[in-house]
Amino acid sequence: MDKINIQFTLFSAFYSPLISTMSGGFLKAEGLEPAWSISPPGVSAIAALKDGSAHVVQSALSQGFVSLDKGETPAAVHFAQVNEMDGFFLTGRKADPGFTWKKLEGAEVATFKGGQPHAMFKYACHQAGIEYGKIKLICPGGPAEIDKAFRAGQGQYVHQQGPFPQQLQADGVGHILAQVGKQIGPCGFSSLAATRDWLQTDMAKGFMRAYRKTRVYMNEAPAAQIAKAEKPYFPDIDEPVLADCIATYQRLGCWTPHAEITPAAYEKTLDVFEYNGLLKQRYRYEQVCAAPPAA
Repeated sequence: MDKINIQFTLFSAFYSPLISTMSGGFLKAEGLEPAWSISPPGVSAIAALKDGSAHVVQSALSQGFVSLDKGETPAAVHFAQVNEMDGFFLTGRKADPGFTWKKLEGAEVATFKGGQPHAMFKYACHQAGIEYGKIKLICPGGPAEIDKAFRAGQGQYVHQQGPFPQQLQADGVGHILAQVGKQIGPCGFSSLAATRDWLQTDMAKGFMRAYRKTRVYMNEAPAAQIAKAEKPYFPDIDEPVLADCIATYQRLGCWTPHAEITPAAYEKTLDVFEYNGLLKQRYRYEQVCAAPPAA
C-alpha cells in the first residue's frame, strides 16, 4: 500500500467526511494507507503541503484569501468541500425553548478570538439582526481551552463545534440552543487542499474515488454506525454523544453528497469575509479553487 499523509487544521466530528475515509476503510480499499496529524497551534496546515509532510490537508477557502491579499499566489488549491455549512453551536447553561439570538446582547459568550470561526459568528449575528458589539466576548484560546473555560463557569453561552456541545449536554453542563449554520446558509466553510502537482497524480485520483464514496456513506449510513467506526479517533467522547453529533450534522445538511466546491458556496464565503473587512477584493473562483481529480 502507498502511504498517504493527511493533516487536519482542527480535529472534530464536523470533519467526519475526511475522518471516515480512514475509519470506514475507503482509503485502504484504494490501496492507500493513511497517516494523520493535526497542525500545531498557530501553524497553518498548508505548511505541511509546502514541506511535503502532507499530501492532503483539511483547510478553509480563507487560507487562499490571505495569500492573495499579500499579493502571493496560494501554495495550495482547494479541490473539494468538507462542509458546506458552518458547524458551530451555541450552548447555554440552562434549557431555553424560547431562546433567540437577541439574548446574546449583553451576555458573556466564550468563543474564538479570530479566524474563520469568529468571522462566521459575527456574520451570523448580523444575519440574526443583533448588535455584535454588545456581546461580552471571552476568548480563552482554542477549542479545548474554550470548553474548559465554560466548564469552569466562564460565560453564559459558549460557541463550539461538535461534539463538544453534545458532550456538555450529556454531562449536564449545558444545553444546545442554536446552530450558527442555519443563520448563514450554505457556504464554503471547510475544504480539502493540496498542491496542483499532487492533484495530477494517481494517488490523488485514488484518494478522490475514496472520498466520493465516503460522502455517500456519510449521508446514507446510520449515525450510530459511523460513530462506532470513528470512536477510536475520539477517546474522550462518549460513543452515543458522537452518534448524536453526527446525526445532527446529517440533518443540518453540511455533508452534501457532491464533493465539488460550488461557485455559489464560494461566493457566500466571500460575502462573509467581505462583511468582516477581511478581503482586499473579491477573488475569482479559479484563484482559490480547482475541480477534484478525475477518477
